[in-house]
Amino acid sequence: MKTNFHTHTTFCDGKDSVGENASLAYEKGFSALGFSAHALYPFSSDWHIAVEEYGAYRDEIARVKSIFAGKMKILAGFEVDYIPGISVPSIKRYEAFAPDFIIGSVHYVPAGNECLTVDDSPSELLRLANDFFGGSARKMTERYFELEREMLRKGDFSIIGHPDLVLKFNDTLSIIDESEKWFLNEIEKTADEIARAGVVAEINTGAISRGYRKTPYPGAEFLSLLRARNVPITINSDAHSKEALDCAFDVAAQCAKAAGYTETVVDFPTPASFAFAPL
Repeated sequence: MKTNFHTHTTFCDGKDSVGENASLAYEKGFSALGFSAHALYPFSSDWHIAVEEYGAYRDEIARVKSIFAGKMKILAGFEVDYIPGISVPSIKRYEAFAPDFIIGSVHYVPAGNECLTVDDSPSELLRLANDFFGGSARKMTERYFELEREMLRKGDFSIIGHPDLVLKFNDTLSIIDESEKWFLNEIEKTADEIARAGVVAEINTGAISRGYRKTPYPGAEFLSLLRARNVPITINSDAHSKEALDCAFDVAAQCAKAAGYTETVVDFPTPASFAFAPL
């Protein structure tokens, strides 16, 4: 079964509409497609859904859902950022918009009076490390994973998004040594927290479609730690264009099998319950 629950549209920073994504997904043989607008409710930004657009987003997904009824399942969701004191991924905060699932993600690391992202550009990542962590990529990375663990303890969501996003540019920058003991300790502690939270971990191919990585998130060691803790997984593309909806799904499936997985989550009967299918 081909599914994707991490899809961005023109309601946030995606290039294509809800309908355009759904039409191509159906042509590609998807059995389910979930939409996940970047969300910071009741706030917004130039890449998050505007506060006044939440109703229109819900209604448009409902319209498209009716078109594909009986042919392909359509789900409505949000990818919610965790920013301490500002935004926590929570079903309750978004219940007025009836989400089928919530993705909890860390993109931002608060730094001084700013919030800088770890995935916008290599230059912003280097600025974060150099200007706010004394040039220490290690300290920056430890803070990133600390924020993820805080999110898992405080949030109420279905999927953790790209759990090692801080590595997006590491193939070219090589500022984080993923074999060092401190890094392995960080991902082990985070895997423990993911298991405790009872959420699904996505295998995310978004950085492959954008040309930054050859392998998906999370890395092989992290994925093995998740498997050892019986954390369920789902394969997502983090698509920002319809052409990327199933990017590198074969690579993601190979990574899942190499870690010992035999099934993936393919549906969300409720935001807290999952349906599985064989890989």
